[in-house]
This record gives sequence, C-alpha cells and structure tokens, in this order.
Amino acid sequence: MLRAVKYLLGSPGANGFGSKSTAEDVTAACPDLCCITAIITGATSGIGAETARVLAKRGARVVIPARNVKAAEEMRARIRDECPGADVLVLPLDLSSLASVRAFADRFLSLGLPLHLLINNAGKFSHGQLALSEDGVEMTFATNFLGHFLLTKLLLARMAETAAETGVQGRIVNVSSSVHGWFSGDWAEYLDLVTRRKIAYDATQAYAVSKLANVLHTKELAVRLKEMGAIVTVNCVHPGIVRTRLNRDREGLATDLVFLLLSKLLKTIPQAAATTCYVAAHPRLAGVSGRYFADCNEALPSPAATSRHDAARLWQISEAMLCSNQHSQDPLTY
Repeated sequence: MLRAVKYLLGSPGANGFGSKSTAEDVTAACPDLCCITAIITGATSGIGAETARVLAKRGARVVIPARNVKAAEEMRARIRDECPGADVLVLPLDLSSLASVRAFADRFLSLGLPLHLLINNAGKFSHGQLALSEDGVEMTFATNFLGHFLLTKLLLARMAETAAETGVQGRIVNVSSSVHGWFSGDWAEYLDLVTRRKIAYDATQAYAVSKLANVLHTKELAVRLKEMGAIVTVNCVHPGIVRTRLNRDREGLATDLVFLLLSKLLKTIPQAAATTCYVAAHPRLAGVSGRYFADCNEALPSPAATSRHDAARLWQISEAMLCSNQHSQDPLTY
C-alpha cells in the first residue's frame, strides 16, 4: 500500500528520484557522455526513442538498430534537429530473426567502434493467434528475449575490450516489465506446449514469459560477467505503465476505458524512460550488477525471477536453441 501511495505521489526514493522523474532529470548530473557509444534496440518510438534522444543530448554516440530503417532514419533526423552535432548511426536489425541478429553484430563489429552501453529495449506483444519466427520460436519470446540474448552474446567481447582499454565501465540494460510476475509456472514447458499447439495460445502469458526471461537472463549474466572479470555490469528495469505503440495497437472502446481508469497510474514517455537512463548512465550505479529497478530505484522482482537454478537453466536452453535447427523451419525444442 505504501509503495502504491509513493508511486502516485511521485515520492523520490533514497537516490532522490521517483516515478515522476524524467530521463532528462536523472541524467542532468551525469558526466558528459561524449566518449560513450550506445546501442539501443527499439529506439524508433516510445521509450526507446526517448532514451536515444536523451543519451544523444548528453553527448553519447547512439546506434539505432531497426527493422524499419526508414523509421530509424526519421528518428535520427529528429535527434539531429534538436542536437545538430549528435552522432547517430542506423543499422538494420530484425530481432525475431537469428540470422538478422548475427548480420547486425557482424556489421557493427566491422566498423571498429567501441561499445560501452547496450540497452535491450525493443519489445513486442503478439496479438491474435500463435505466430512463430523464421527460426520456429514463438514470436514474442523470439523478439523480446532470444534475439536480445544472442545480440548480447555476440557483442559482449567488444564491450569487455572497450571497458578494459578505456577504463570506462560497460553497462547492459535489459528492459523487462512488472508483467513478468504474471507467470509463475514452468516457462520452458509452456513454450514447448504452445509451440507444438498442445495448449491454447495466450498473448499475455507469452509476453509475461518473455519478460520473465529478461530478468532471469540479467541474473545469470551478472554472475558470468563477474566470473569473467569483465568491467561490465548488467541490470534489469521495469519502465512503468505507459501507453506506447506496444499497447496502442490494441485500440478499442474497452482498451480506451481501461486506460482512462488507469490514467493516474500512467507515466509519460519521458518518465517511463527515466529508469533505463538512470541505470545506463548515472554514476551511482557504478559496479552495481544483477539488480532489478523500478521508478529509478532498486526493487524486488517476482519470486519466479529470483531462482539461480532457473536462470542457469534458461541460459542452457537458450544456448541450445541458438545451436539447433539454424537451417530448418521446424519449431525449436525447449
């Protein structure tokens, strides 16, 4: 109850920021980011676009990977209109395609650029019936988690090298959602049964599974980064409830009514991007890894997201999925 009241009032946490803080607020006191290169997925609209705009405004070189290259180029133009000297690079990427993720990573690495920040922000909510990616993976899981898992894996060495050479700590930010707590069963079994059409497809459950995977990935990756001795951290964030393109696709009287009733709980996009920007850039987060943040403060994820065993299991299954059926249209096994 107290947490809900603090959220509605926008009461700041121990760090001075809260639910009403904006991305510009939380980065105002950050050092100049002119030496930072950041990759931000899902940066053509909504929270990702605001994240890209603010980090570019603070001096960072921003790389926008996008399936819709035209939309990304329009975003680059908007950033440059506000910040004429901004360094913004657009590269094609379809996160639902493992081949596209590999092609993006190859292209980026070939540029010889450093990499300090990787913000895995892109998200998809599949509507209607079950859809599988070209690799045979349930589409929401493929886009929200597996594509980001592979992207992080392929770019991690460059991040570690950059941190070692420059002394600037690398940071990975996985954007999840409090919806991850809506699923508490065996996610691997669920994905297997859904993919094989043994149970009915539920878009909300599929989204919750993908967001649970984001939190578990963060937990396991933090352990592995520490074991590597890499000067790189990884944290996970819940941006808050905001009406973005992700849920605007569900237009209708019922949807509009729900959002009207929830209007006092909704964040603006600048407020929703605040936690991501805080975790990505604020000096207070130096050395902090494997944590979950909401409203710019550390929070507790759901019980299902705290198991080291499940986190390690997700990693093993994900690695197996990447190696299986690369040239097949058959569904992957979990």
